Amino acid sequence: MPENPTSPAPDKKVLPASRRGAEIIDLVMRAGGSMRIQSIATALNVSEETVRRNVRRLSDEGLVRKVHGGVLLQHGSTELSFAQRMAENPLPKQRIAAHVAGLIGNGSSLFLDIGSTTAFISEALKGHQELLIVTNSVAVAYNLAARNDNRVFMPGGELRNHDGGIFGAQSLDFVSQFQTDFAVLSAAAINMRSGFMLFDMEEALYSRAIMANSKTRILAADNSKFGRAAPITLGDPATIDLLITDEQPPADIRDAAETWGTEIVVAD
Repeated sequence: MPENPTSPAPDKKVLPASRRGAEIIDLVMRAGGSMRIQSIATALNVSEETVRRNVRRLSDEGLVRKVHGGVLLQHGSTELSFAQRMAENPLPKQRIAAHVAGLIGNGSSLFLDIGSTTAFISEALKGHQELLIVTNSVAVAYNLAARNDNRVFMPGGELRNHDGGIFGAQSLDFVSQFQTDFAVLSAAAINMRSGFMLFDMEEALYSRAIMANSKTRILAADNSKFGRAAPITLGDPATIDLLITDEQPPADIRDAAETWGTEIVVAD
């Protein structure tokens, strides 16, 4: 096992040349390896021509393959996603992580998902004692297992190579056995129309399962998620008790959160 799986070192030869290119790679990765140009444009709030121009560059770099109306990740580029997400907005994520950790007392029980912000939260929890953690994230388990009398539980199933997450029917059956004090979740997009959204159906099913079995549901997300769109809803946004973020969301999201009954907390 690497010394620090939360901070993998990607091969610099395969990093996309631009920030927009990295965003496209990340979106397509989260969507399972393929995505329509129109969907990418909607998610990033840019024109389809902007997406096509960046896709051409990524294709020239050997990271993606252009198909009619869409894009496919080339073999080998799928390993970038988690590393890129850990490297994106690290300071806001650390602030969010510290605030979330401050809400969780020693001896608490909690679910943690596979998001990059969640990995930062697991780092912030390293000083806590006697936690009971249920997670499908190898990075989270690595940070919190065999430390301070913690107990860490992980489901069986397939370990995905691009994000170190365990998914499948077995993982859903496994988490249903636990009732925890907290569920700490992440989202790929937050908007006033659909609430909290993801690109991956397996992640959404897992998130819904852990929300159903926890007393307090915390969604941790930095400001880059505001106003974005993704194809899969996390569930009824009213099920989220707290949104912990680094900046006040736009007014439309604040107004929507009030109707959902979701408290917005900006980390110091």
